[in-house]
Amino acid sequence: MRVQELFDLTGKVALVTGGGRGIGKFISRGLAEAGADVAMGSRKIQNCQEVAEELKKLGVRTLPVECDMAKVEDIERFIEATMKAFGRVDILVNNAGTTWGAPTLEYPLDKWERIMAVNVRGPFLMSQKVAKVMVPQGGGKIINVASIQGLQGAPEETHPAIAYNTSKGGLITMTKDLAVKLARFNIQVNAIAPGFFRTDMTAYIETEPYKFAREELIKAIPMKRGAGEEDIKGLAVFLASAASNYMTGEIIRVDGGLLAQ
Repeated sequence: MRVQELFDLTGKVALVTGGGRGIGKFISRGLAEAGADVAMGSRKIQNCQEVAEELKKLGVRTLPVECDMAKVEDIERFIEATMKAFGRVDILVNNAGTTWGAPTLEYPLDKWERIMAVNVRGPFLMSQKVAKVMVPQGGGKIINVASIQGLQGAPEETHPAIAYNTSKGGLITMTKDLAVKLARFNIQVNAIAPGFFRTDMTAYIETEPYKFAREELIKAIPMKRGAGEEDIKGLAVFLASAASNYMTGEIIRVDGGLLAQ
């Protein structure tokens, strides 16, 4: 296969959770630009509907679906809707995530449980159910969107979100274990660990009292900037394509060199 063929996703179907905004939106656009049809799920379906209309202009088919990753019935409905519309799933992107900031010693239990349900249980159930679709198809790709916060600890002052950090660490370990367990079915499982991306979820860092923390963060990043769409969609296409067929269980950091120091 020529390089262009290795990265071509024409005829493939991607299911992206949290595909209506932020990193999920960036990845959805990248997969569509490479030729994939894209089903996008989100609690706020309007976000997905808007992105779906944009991607249709690229000549691909799209499907916006309302989906709360904390609800098993929503996960099942999302997969069923995708199968009904497209008949297959070749690429699963577990991107949907949530967070809640609070001091560790006062962290509310209900927020902890919500974050674990969305960020850990949700991706497992989605992976389990979609893998059952991929096996008879002969294989597939699963891409988990983790975080560098799952690879390190963080000061309370800059990232008071122990549940989020813990959930992303769990997702990283799940990626490795699923990669080993699903390899026999020709399903490759890898994860992207983003650093500081400018998204809705990180908007809080632009407000008081976090502006100082943001300035310190940018100083700490060797590339001296946050990341955007062009910094992640190419990687997502690589992990979704035949170009990564001999890669599984990898955690790829996209952090401007922050953890390389």
